[in-house]
Amino acid sequence: MDEFVKPVSFVGLKTAWQELLTASAANHVFFTPQWQTAWWQVFGSYYELILLSILEGDKLAGIAPLKRQEGKLSFIGSSDVCDYMDFIARKGREEYIFSRLLEYLDAQEWNSIELENILGDSLAFKYFVPLAQQKGYRIETKQSNVSPQLILPASWEDYLVLLTTKDRHEIRRKLRRLEQNQSVNYFAVTDKEVLPKAAESFFKLFQLSNEEKANFMTEKKKEFFTTMISSLGEHGNIRLSFLEVGGKRASSTLCFDFNNDIYLYNSAYDKEYSALSVGLLLEVFNIRDAIDNGKKRFDFLSGNEPYKYDLGGQDVPLYRCVISRR
Repeated sequence: MDEFVKPVSFVGLKTAWQELLTASAANHVFFTPQWQTAWWQVFGSYYELILLSILEGDKLAGIAPLKRQEGKLSFIGSSDVCDYMDFIARKGREEYIFSRLLEYLDAQEWNSIELENILGDSLAFKYFVPLAQQKGYRIETKQSNVSPQLILPASWEDYLVLLTTKDRHEIRRKLRRLEQNQSVNYFAVTDKEVLPKAAESFFKLFQLSNEEKANFMTEKKKEFFTTMISSLGEHGNIRLSFLEVGGKRASSTLCFDFNNDIYLYNSAYDKEYSALSVGLLLEVFNIRDAIDNGKKRFDFLSGNEPYKYDLGGQDVPLYRCVISRR
């Protein structure tokens, strides 16, 4: 066994993981120990944990957060709730880290390594996959989805200028209609002490949404959402936003505030207020709030829903890559 690649536990890596993430080119909220631990706590019983640390000397240089099931290695996580997945590696040491990792994996039992929801600039795509190909593994890569993103300008007016004339007109028209005919209140909950109660309102709105959303929120997923909100909330990474109309909560979004970016993770609304576009307008308020707070990017995350483009989102491709032994 390569002494520089070692199986570890979440507990054994927690502090060093956080430090390494800040020193890695791959730094998204989904790669934090809080997110990964929450997913494993809820869904991990179906898999074998293959959490690996890659050392350079006695210093942690990389983390391979993997799981195994029936001969298949894959990232910790699942594409239905994890929008991005990747390895973690100290910037500037990627070639060393992934060479070591592949040497270790070469001696392990697996038939395929299936990497889902990886970005084009991910460490997996830029380093791991090409090195695996050089070692003679068979590679199959295809675009699996898109993740619209918006680089935020300096001001709200600058943002409106980015939109098409039609979309800009529609946002202004919908805002006027909402604000002229109803008392409206927008607010975000970030305090870890208040988040559990706010989450219950979010789940209630999920059940009042369309059938697709109601069916998505199974008891298992609700358990994951609750665990994840609590864990990330401890670090100030959760924003549960609400739009109240006439004193009643009409829509809600669950966003992540991480590394100066806002991630729109999920949304819910009371379909009784659909005619007032409460879902879309809550996203508008979230974008305006992000601009006012100097955030650099608003990430709509995976999926090509039309509203993301109406609000200025630009496609970023997501890939699925399968690595097989010849």
